[in-house]
Amino acid sequence: MSGKKIIKIQSDSDEDKEKEVDTKAAAADEDDSQDQSEKTDAVGVDEPLKDLEARLAAKDQESKENYERLLRVSAEFENFKKRTSRELEEFRKYANQSLIKEMLSVVDNLELAMNSTNGHKAIDQGLLQGLDMTHKEILKVFEKFDVKPIEAKGQAFDPTFHEAVMQEETDEYEENTVVNELQKGYLIHDRLLRPAMVVVARSKESRDKP
Repeated sequence: MSGKKIIKIQSDSDEDKEKEVDTKAAAADEDDSQDQSEKTDAVGVDEPLKDLEARLAAKDQESKENYERLLRVSAEFENFKKRTSRELEEFRKYANQSLIKEMLSVVDNLELAMNSTNGHKAIDQGLLQGLDMTHKEILKVFEKFDVKPIEAKGQAFDPTFHEAVMQEETDEYEENTVVNELQKGYLIHDRLLRPAMVVVARSKESRDKP
């Protein structure tokens, strides 16, 4: 019996199939590689973008803080200007207060001299007129700087403007009414320059009360 040889013949179709499988595998590998590359590129783009966004947010916060600081500084500067303006106005109004206060004693002496000459015919009229003119000139200076006397006699006693040095029993005035003025008081603008020294009425009934 003769021996038989088996010969395996690979058809072209099988080769084509293997080639097709190899081609698909290569294509799949290439797609995976491309996807991986795209993901890597996307990550590479996202990182600078996030960094820029963070920087932008930081600059925006810094801008807001600078604006708020500017508003505070502007408000403080406006308050400083108003305060300085008030202080300058106060200084202008009361700059001569000390000098005028010293002049009050001169006015007091002039008024005392003029009042003491009433009814005395032997007094030189020229001298009396000179005293009167001097007194009026000083009062004009006072008026120029808004210095005015305080009304006292006949007014209700006010400790803000009056200084009571004694009391006088009387039925002619209501109790706590100024019945006499011993020394004139003065205001400079709306500020007390010197209180008026006064005598205050006290009713006789209040004395008799226990």
